[in-house]
Amino acid sequence: MNDTVFIRGLKAASVIGCYDWERDIRQTLLIDMEFKADFTEAAYSDALEDALDYAAISQRVIAVCDESRFQLLEALAEHLAALLLAEFSIVGLRLTITKPGAVEEAEGVGVVIERP
Repeated sequence: MNDTVFIRGLKAASVIGCYDWERDIRQTLLIDMEFKADFTEAAYSDALEDALDYAAISQRVIAVCDESRFQLLEALAEHLAALLLAEFSIVGLRLTITKPGAVEEAEGVGVVIERP
């Protein structure tokens, strides 16, 4: 199965970071997600109930980020990946979290994880 659905540039705010000043503010993260699954049924039925609901996934990720207080992007990424694999009909994912402004000289820094 080589089918992929993606969401790019999802904005989510979170308390994230190791420094004291980061523990008192919310920072905007940019999240890119690619989901692996067999989308044949959705393609033939043309019915939302047979497809991934992008809006539901997006709102779930935003809510989790809003509630979380991880220090590391790696920890947030792992938490999101486990949750998405458990709650949605996907068999694998690639998740990228970018933290804009974390390094003044860089547009952003972040992590990429892939789970089967």
